[in-house]
Amino acid sequence: MKQYVIGIDVGGTKIAYGLFDVHRKLVDKHKTLSNATLSAEEFFYKIINDIYELLGTNNLTLEDIKGIGIGMPSYVLFEEGKILMTSNLTNIANFPAKAYLMKKLGENVKIIIDNDGHTGALAEHRHGAGRGFHHILYCPVSTGISSGIIINDELFRGSYGWSGESGHMIVNPDEGIMCGCKNKGCLMSYCSGSMIVKHILNKIELGEQTIMVELAGGKENISAEHILKAHIMKDDMAIWAVEQMAKYIGIWCYNLYSTLNINCFIFGGGLVKFGEMLFEPVRKVFNSYNHNEFPVYFKFAELGDDFGIIGAIELLF
Repeated sequence: MKQYVIGIDVGGTKIAYGLFDVHRKLVDKHKTLSNATLSAEEFFYKIINDIYELLGTNNLTLEDIKGIGIGMPSYVLFEEGKILMTSNLTNIANFPAKAYLMKKLGENVKIIIDNDGHTGALAEHRHGAGRGFHHILYCPVSTGISSGIIINDELFRGSYGWSGESGHMIVNPDEGIMCGCKNKGCLMSYCSGSMIVKHILNKIELGEQTIMVELAGGKENISAEHILKAHIMKDDMAIWAVEQMAKYIGIWCYNLYSTLNINCFIFGGGLVKFGEMLFEPVRKVFNSYNHNEFPVYFKFAELGDDFGIIGAIELLF
């Protein structure tokens, strides 16, 4: 009898794996780095190898696995399990991921692939900060930025399956840095963890000074973590970077609120580590555009680093 399920959370920098029993209890977890240089087929071949490694560590085989849920930072054609585009792993595009995995793993294992914003929304709505709310917007802010939409306690996927790719809404048409979505001027290109670093590097190239170069051991190593540290040290460029992120995240939230009238925002992902340093000014930007007194809740995700793997297995239930 199949007693286990696997949740896989694919991000721009890491892949997390969780082994759960059929009662949703976490049994084991494993993490590897994402490799953006791999082709789509190579990337998913590595995932298959990692699955077998996780099984071997726990003295299990595929015969013990009821299903595998995967959250991808991608536009996913949900019914087919086809990945159309991945802005932070650009080689994963127009790839029939579900069909590939079923061919390699066999058809006795149920496989569901969805956008990671959707899996995070499921996790936080059922088990985390969204409990008790009938409508929520789960907003992962990390290497990339997107949203998962719960309406009337149900995940809303849209016509083709990729609802919530709101990080790619256009805010400055044809301006700024080219994003992996193949557009300039999308919101994510101004405020995601990976893209804000590109803005910083552009400033450094123009001769501006920042302690982040020293903190990172070279400009090529700068990450969001160094922005946080430098901001605490009152570095001017880090202060500018946090202000820019807050501005565009606040505008993003207001646009979502205006469009959907959902009053519960749950923030997850790496940028949550900035805490109120980032999200207090985000709230101020939001409030500057919002001209009514009805309550709007800004909450942090409660499931920690495991939200992605928890949400991935929720696809199976």
